[in-house]
Amino acid sequence: MSASGLPFDDIRALFPLLPPASETCVADVRARDRELTKPAGALGRMEELVEWLAAWQGRSTPSISRPLVAVFAANHGVAARGVSAYPQAVTRAMMENFAAGGGAINQICATYDLGLKVFELALDIPTDDITQGPAFDEAGCAATVAFGMEAIAGGTDLLCLGEMGIANTTVAAAIYHGLYGGSAADWVGRGAGVDDAGLARKIAAVEQAVALHRPHLADPLELLRRLGGREIAAILGAILAARMERVPVILDGYVSTAAAAILHAISPGSIDHCLAAHVSAEGAHAEVLRRIGKKPLLDLGMRLGEGTGAALAAGLVRAALACHRDMATFSQARVPGKAN
Repeated sequence: MSASGLPFDDIRALFPLLPPASETCVADVRARDRELTKPAGALGRMEELVEWLAAWQGRSTPSISRPLVAVFAANHGVAARGVSAYPQAVTRAMMENFAAGGGAINQICATYDLGLKVFELALDIPTDDITQGPAFDEAGCAATVAFGMEAIAGGTDLLCLGEMGIANTTVAAAIYHGLYGGSAADWVGRGAGVDDAGLARKIAAVEQAVALHRPHLADPLELLRRLGGREIAAILGAILAARMERVPVILDGYVSTAAAAILHAISPGSIDHCLAAHVSAEGAHAEVLRRIGKKPLLDLGMRLGEGTGAALAAGLVRAALACHRDMATFSQARVPGKAN
């Protein structure tokens, strides 16, 4: 803890204030759904998506007028351990690529009419090497969480969260190993494509980091500051702020889910407003989703990050809402009776 004891305490103080789902709005959505020209339940999870929107927006008639994909980018000192297939300079190069409209996320956002904001988090000052000490101090970690909370300051009604950062799958694996135990190899995958030697270095780094910090990992926020990264701390803040503002959240893949896993460890209900967009090809992601109780919407073998899976899922959510909002009712279409 810091000398004042305040930064993490301020974050913890938010949890009792998180608003619940609106069951009244869900009931209203279900009532309209029964009147639409289709058999009950015929759209499967698409119907559940509209209920989820209504529950967390607190609106009987949910809407998506300002969807936002927020991508947080950071660098990590553990990259010096040879855990990635790419040099750390790639993080900044990708930021420039996003700014020029050249990333996969740019194309998906354009296709589905989603807003896109990319946040650079001190790329020239990587967090410290987690195999040698904490990633950052408590004040720095809390400040990064607060920065993430400001990501929705411009207003949005559907938030998709993604990341970019060389070596951040190593950091995410360390978080999962710290939270859930097992062996380091259970949580480490090939990320952006490390070879066998790189995978061995990655497993060793995660093992060393968690062993070093193990006495301090019972507190999930302390785990975040010791093993995490700026993008994960910022995503955690964005998830919390979205809940406070009644904004539903779509999580991207393996790294983004690490922030949700930390929140789940503090209070399982704190991520009830979050939808898992997809299951990543990074092998441990499916197990993490199982542990935090999330059923992924898509399984496309993706492992890119950038919020790409979340943006694709947002397209499905928009389609689900359009069906619910614009389909004719039985009376409007003069269809006799209701199919069951």
